[in-house]
Amino acid sequence: MRRLSIHPHLHDVFGEEQPPVYLAAIFLFGIGVAIAFAVLAMPVLSALPSWRAVLALILVVDIAAGCVANFTPSTNDFYVARPRNRWIFIAIHVHVVVMALLLGTGVGPAVAVWAFTIAAAIAVNLLAGHSAQTFVGGLLLSVGLAGLPLLPDLSPALAGVFALFMLKVQFSFAVDHYRNVSS
Repeated sequence: MRRLSIHPHLHDVFGEEQPPVYLAAIFLFGIGVAIAFAVLAMPVLSALPSWRAVLALILVVDIAAGCVANFTPSTNDFYVARPRNRWIFIAIHVHVVVMALLLGTGVGPAVAVWAFTIAAAIAVNLLAGHSAQTFVGGLLLSVGLAGLPLLPDLSPALAGVFALFMLKVQFSFAVDHYRNVSS
């Protein structure tokens, strides 16, 4: 499969090279989810200053596109070779809290989702190189997804983005999907 070299400034997002079809899927999914979110959250978005609505939609694109990008071998391998970068990536992911603040809704649930997601990603990342990593990542993701409907005052649009955030950070990113592991 033909691969495109990725500019060094984007290695943390896409790795060092990607097939064009993967890049297209990443962008289409990210934009598609943002469009769906905009339609579902139109009453909230239309009441905001446009800069806040645009920033919230950019965060949605980043969350959704990141879910897919983090499953690619190139992005996975980039972080396997740079464990310190993986810890930094986990630490900087405050997207759902910032998004809730921009929207002026769902801040409590966003903080709960963020705290659970970061704790789960840390636990999963600590299992790097062990066969239990994928299982624990899947288990913690399942726990988080099962807990979403229990959060108060969470719109379906935010619930969907929060679910993608959990998938992106604690499973798609924190799990080394293309490894040889010990038991």
